[in-house]
Amino acid sequence: MRMIILVYLLLGVFYAASSALAASATPGVQRSKQEAEAKGYVFLSSHDEIVKLAKQEARVDGIVSLDPETFGPLTKAFRIRYPFLDLRLREVTGTEATQRFLLEVQSGTAQADFTYISEDFYKGFITRGKKFDILGMAEQGVLSIPLKMIDPLSRKAISAATIFAAVAFNKCLLEPAKVPERWEDFLKPELKGKKFFVDIRPFHYQSFAAGAGEEWMLDYAQKIAAQEPVWIRGASRVLTQIAAGEYQLHSGINYHSTMRAKEKDKTGCLDLKIIEPVPVRLSEPQMIVETAKRPHAALLWLEFLASTEAQVIIDKHEPLKSSIYASGSAVEKLIRGKKIWLKDWKHYEKGPDWMGMAVTAFGFPKAGP
Repeated sequence: MRMIILVYLLLGVFYAASSALAASATPGVQRSKQEAEAKGYVFLSSHDEIVKLAKQEARVDGIVSLDPETFGPLTKAFRIRYPFLDLRLREVTGTEATQRFLLEVQSGTAQADFTYISEDFYKGFITRGKKFDILGMAEQGVLSIPLKMIDPLSRKAISAATIFAAVAFNKCLLEPAKVPERWEDFLKPELKGKKFFVDIRPFHYQSFAAGAGEEWMLDYAQKIAAQEPVWIRGASRVLTQIAAGEYQLHSGINYHSTMRAKEKDKTGCLDLKIIEPVPVRLSEPQMIVETAKRPHAALLWLEFLASTEAQVIIDKHEPLKSSIYASGSAVEKLIRGKKIWLKDWKHYEKGPDWMGMAVTAFGFPKAGP
């Protein structure tokens, strides 16, 4: 009996020593966990722990704003990485549907584990995000996510994609050398009077304000309006018109939308030019819903979106909409070394207001037929 007691005592000492050694081997993780929990965040100490808990959840559902053509390849790749998880993606389109879903999130009735965060309702969404310290876990290597992808203010959301503006033009009618080299070139006298398109929902003016300041953006918007452009809304029909030669030039349109149209352009006339400073804005912000039934599987989804594998899929199928912070991604390579005007996390809530200010400076125009 004495021998048995002695053995148990020795085992207890050995176990305590082993536990202390394990804890001392990761002081950064332990410290970050304590700091996060003191602020009300959830901090998981290892990736294995997240995977173990996700296996028990078995499934994960969520909403993304990527093109539905991307859903299949992303789902396939995710299931290969985590065969024990059944991933189900869906989309919510339009302002009314987004508002309805926001009400579901706020009331705790949303049937989703993760969701994209609408730019127009960012504050309403982010306050209902599950309080995982994603930034802290990424800093300690528990999650493999580039730190700049993560919202440093809330610490619980990521941006998986990037949108930037370029100039679309018809190269069969307009020589590339005559396409504006600077944004101010659109103010030249020869471009006055229905010579180029301007979207009445000026997304890239958010980046103008973030990079050059509100005053510069508003002054530029007023001067653009004085050029008497063709006011439009949207991209698909407009890019078709440019390719067909009905118009020659667009004053700033999403690069990825233009590349998609260019791939389908049978005339071979549609082209684009990247102007510096490049107006860049973070896109596809994602968070885990506060009431998620499968939060740990959702964590693996957010990490997967930031992976090289997912970024390649986004570049191929969106196309060219990967994160500027994903090293080696197509977008990161395109913008590398260029001067940019970046609307990032600290500007995110200001975006809709900046667009409204730009429209006011335009004089509240309406899109033409």
